Amino acid sequence: MGSMFSKCESLLTLDLSNFNTSKVVSIGMTHMFSDCKSLTNLNLTSFNTSNVNNMEAMFSHCESLTNLNLTSFNTSNVVSMINMFGNCKKLVDVNLDSFNTMNVTSMNGMFSSCESLTTIDLSTFNTSNVSDMYYMFNFCTSLTNLNLTSFDTNKVTDMQYMFYACFNINNIYASNDKWNISDSCKTNNMFGACGVSEVTYV
Repeated sequence: MGSMFSKCESLLTLDLSNFNTSKVVSIGMTHMFSDCKSLTNLNLTSFNTSNVNNMEAMFSHCESLTNLNLTSFNTSNVVSMINMFGNCKKLVDVNLDSFNTMNVTSMNGMFSSCESLTTIDLSTFNTSNVSDMYYMFNFCTSLTNLNLTSFDTNKVTDMQYMFYACFNINNIYASNDKWNISDSCKTNNMFGACGVSEVTYV
């Protein structure tokens, strides 16, 4: 299903609630809806993603989507979420409660330029195997607070531009035990043009 609906730029609504995706494997959903710039309604409640290992750019540049319910997603085998929601400029609500990220190694650009997100719940995220988070939240210009206390960054080697241009963010919360930035980790412009006043370790 890679790029299945990619660049359907005039598509407004899409109901895939009857899709049987139980046998979709490997990179089957990369770029699946990317550049569906006019899409406002997307029903994925039946999606079985238990065999999928790559969701790179799955919703990137879905610039008109405001809500995404992904509670049916099983992400236990996914290793890459690169740019998964990148440039979803009007997205205000995305439910990631069911996300199991224990095998994910790449999250760079995951929420890049999600300009309308004011808050996002990442409390279920396990990032213990993630090696790159660069551009992860850059240009999330409406975020005011970000709770990353579930994040384990011991294996992360690249955090460049991670919070770049998050103009309105006031506080970032991180775990004192799990948030570690080693000497070898790239942190160029990590907080560049960022409004954060305090990183709180709890």
